[in-house]
Amino acid sequence: MSLPPHQLITTLSEWRICLNQLRKESRLAIDLEANSMYAYQESVCLIQISIPGQDYIVDPLVELDLSGLGEILHDPGVEKVFHAAEYDLILLKRSYGWQVQNLFDTMWAARILGYSQYGLANMLQSVFNVRLNKRYQRSNWCKRPLSPAHLAYAQHDTHFLLDLRERLLTELESHGRLTEAYEIFAELTEVALPDHTFSADDFWSITGAGDLTRRQQAVLRELAIFRDGEARRRDQPHFKVFNDRTLLELAQRAPRHIGQFKSIYGMSQRQIRRYGRRLLQVIEQGQQADLPIHTRNRRPPEAVLNRFDRLHHWRKMRARARGVESDVIVSRDAIWDIAKENPQTPEALAELSILGPWRYQEYGAEILSLLRES
Repeated sequence: MSLPPHQLITTLSEWRICLNQLRKESRLAIDLEANSMYAYQESVCLIQISIPGQDYIVDPLVELDLSGLGEILHDPGVEKVFHAAEYDLILLKRSYGWQVQNLFDTMWAARILGYSQYGLANMLQSVFNVRLNKRYQRSNWCKRPLSPAHLAYAQHDTHFLLDLRERLLTELESHGRLTEAYEIFAELTEVALPDHTFSADDFWSITGAGDLTRRQQAVLRELAIFRDGEARRRDQPHFKVFNDRTLLELAQRAPRHIGQFKSIYGMSQRQIRRYGRRLLQVIEQGQQADLPIHTRNRRPPEAVLNRFDRLHHWRKMRARARGVESDVIVSRDAIWDIAKENPQTPEALAELSILGPWRYQEYGAEILSLLRES
């Protein structure tokens, strides 16, 4: 399906006109494109905004004062329609300090309704018979100039969202799920920024690290530190320097001369020429370094584990009966918190502020009953 022409916003005068139009709207659709596959710290590379009759593609890499958009996003009187908002909300808060209010998330609406395929490409195809070319999903959106094909792909991400919102809203109303949906939408806007600051102990998260000898773990730790420094210097994600499997094999085999790198997974001739001698030094440092100590999380008490198992099974059965995924009922983190706190009265459960009003009313009595089991 061909789309109507979009407006690409790259100048201050274009942005002023666009912003004045956006301020007249009570609802708008938004999506972001970032460069997480191409940068040490991802950044917002494109902002797509759709209103009835017009699609805008805003280039945040040019010098525009975007504070007016932040005001709109924070305005509870304007509904913001996203699809799979979580990552975009994190980007907006981290990059600009913006907190979105009055959210409608079409992906979560579809999940609440029991859609089995709720990715945007699936939704557009099933609802509007529109096919997205997925080849652009992994594009470097901060690279300029963007091709017409890239811009068309970006336009598709918001062009249909307002219509999709209308259809899903009608379904939510007819199924009596609207209050539940708006409770979840509101929870999504309470963004807690994840801490992605590198720590030398992050090497423990590499699959297989726990199976190494302690000396190999010391080598892996030094390799992870080296990789992070290179990634930061080159402004690239870690996997673009070395992937985890390469680091693991380097730690296991601990090559002592350049020729031994040839058999290491991911070590091309180019990689060997660029890093070989430095890697030998890093591996030697690891051979001499203090042995790392893994401070493992303490196993929760057996009573907590038993309560969690009961709640986990209840959640699974509830979801299966309704035809939705388990976290639509309540999140895994929430049932862990409830299992640990073990509230015994409706008042105690409410005071935890883990469940929103709708979920508390819908599930509170069942949860308390499970907690009271011996």
